[in-house]
Amino acid sequence: MKTIVVRNIVRTEAAVAQRLGALGVSTVHEAYGRDGLMKPYMRPIWPGGAAGGPAVTVLAQPGDNWMIHVAVEQCQPGDMLVVGCTTDNYDGMFGELLATSLKARGVVGLVIDAGCRDVKVLREIGFPVWSRAISARGTVKATLGAVNVPVVCAGVSVTPGDAVVADDDGVVVVPRNAAADVAAKGEARRADEERKRQRLASGELGLDMYNMRDPLARAGLVYVDSPEDA
Repeated sequence: MKTIVVRNIVRTEAAVAQRLGALGVSTVHEAYGRDGLMKPYMRPIWPGGAAGGPAVTVLAQPGDNWMIHVAVEQCQPGDMLVVGCTTDNYDGMFGELLATSLKARGVVGLVIDAGCRDVKVLREIGFPVWSRAISARGTVKATLGAVNVPVVCAGVSVTPGDAVVADDDGVVVVPRNAAADVAAKGEARRADEERKRQRLASGELGLDMYNMRDPLARAGLVYVDSPEDA
């Protein structure tokens, strides 16, 4: 591993990242061919948070948040900070002071494959975090890692500048060169879902809206009027 900081990265266009963020994780995941979703242990530390933006990445050592401090300087307004670790780690590598610093830089959220603490304060200041764990265990600042290099975070490869979307459903990553296409597909999907939502709200059954009855019969599903007929 090279212990480097890459200062200049190509980011997903801000407007595209905002469109993806507005769609939400589930819609973006589906629009991206059901790809890019981080492992389900990545959960928001407080409910209701949502964020989307281009990734600034950190490769950190377990129990050491030195490189997160280094990364703050490389962040721009609208960025999402994404932290992966060289090995499994649950220590509370991020808390109130780093959140205050990132918020001052205009960072919209953090995704960290490790622990987070100071949850009450982070909720009060409105800084959203998605983490592997909540842990009060402290960390050191002793071992170098890297900033703005490709990392693996919760099972997903993240390249600096990729679009990251996070909400109560989890975290999804879309490569920068696919982001505009996924945003367009996601918006079309949302419009289609709205039409379906209106039909379901009127009382129409999904069985009929999706034309399921004939395929179910061909698959062998049989309806009976009473248990005695089974």
